[in-house]
Amino acid sequence: MKTGQGQSSVEPRGLKVRLRGWRNRIIGSRAFQRHAAANPFLRPIARARAGALFDLVAGFAYSQVLLCTVESGCVQRLGEGPASTAELADLAGLSGEATLRLLRAAAAIGIAEEVAEGWWMLGRHGAALHGNAGALAMIHHHKLLYADLADPLALLRKDRAESTALSRFWSYAGAEKTAEEGEAGAYSQLMAASQAAVSDEALAAYDFSRHRSLLDVGGGHGAFLEAVGAAHPGLRLGLFDLPQVVARLEAGRVAVHSGSFLSDDLPRGYDCASLVRILHDHDDEPALRILANIRAALKPGGTLLIAEPMSGTPGAEAMGDAYFGLYLWAMGQGRPRTAREIHAMLREAGFARSRSLATRQTLTASMIVAHA
Repeated sequence: MKTGQGQSSVEPRGLKVRLRGWRNRIIGSRAFQRHAAANPFLRPIARARAGALFDLVAGFAYSQVLLCTVESGCVQRLGEGPASTAELADLAGLSGEATLRLLRAAAAIGIAEEVAEGWWMLGRHGAALHGNAGALAMIHHHKLLYADLADPLALLRKDRAESTALSRFWSYAGAEKTAEEGEAGAYSQLMAASQAAVSDEALAAYDFSRHRSLLDVGGGHGAFLEAVGAAHPGLRLGLFDLPQVVARLEAGRVAVHSGSFLSDDLPRGYDCASLVRILHDHDDEPALRILANIRAALKPGGTLLIAEPMSGTPGAEAMGDAYFGLYLWAMGQGRPRTAREIHAMLREAGFARSRSLATRQTLTASMIVAHA
């Protein structure tokens, strides 16, 4: 049977295990739950815990409400100002009763808000969502994930042995040279739409002005380089990606290099390289090959910047292991890694040292800088 990375064969014992067992017995006791609900001091905690548990149970329904409000155009319309139930019903192609059911569900999770009888505006979550092109693109894209997770246990039991909706979409990332230009384009467009937030985090956490040149490895259509270049106009920029990705790029300020980061030599002459949301898309062996390939292209003292969601990040644990864990499983390759695991891979790939960088929004990306 396959096991997780670094699993011990010895059953854990000791104080930590005993304390967790005691905690679980108390929390799982119906008598304690009734006591906590009746106690005025414990009642707020009990209600919050019960609400959090119900959110886990109902989370899939919430995500479907979110998808409906986006796909129907309601979020986009409400972003323009108040709209009536009747107008939104026409927009969504729904009956008045179905629209009201959807809008009340959206209001319950903060996407919409009824400001007068039969009139709606964006709620606070909806307002944040409306201006986020990356989040909107991912919500549309999630239909593929939802299809693959229709029977999640069956998906896990297949052990990545069968094709999925996500693996077919990401064929460009996995099979690389076998993908058609259209598949590569769909991939790159999705990445570009969601890249702005990652670029903001990278620019806030790292000073690119210390470098003369930057090569973005697996840079797609150049969204990351565009953001960095705008902030640092004196930086020489290069992009490396598959031929079918870069075929129609207008080079301009960016030097475009084509090839596979798994099998081709990377261009020399750059003192900094970046890997933005690339490493977690690959299993350990190809991920290590990518790192070693970058190390070979950098002179001693050269820098590699890694930016992506990471497992075990404080405050973003659910995103790293619950969301990306299942997403990458359905994709058919890759896994979320802890910063410690990436540091170890960097040492194995030949980098002299590495360190983690603090980011403002760990849900968006964590960062590691390594030196050759």
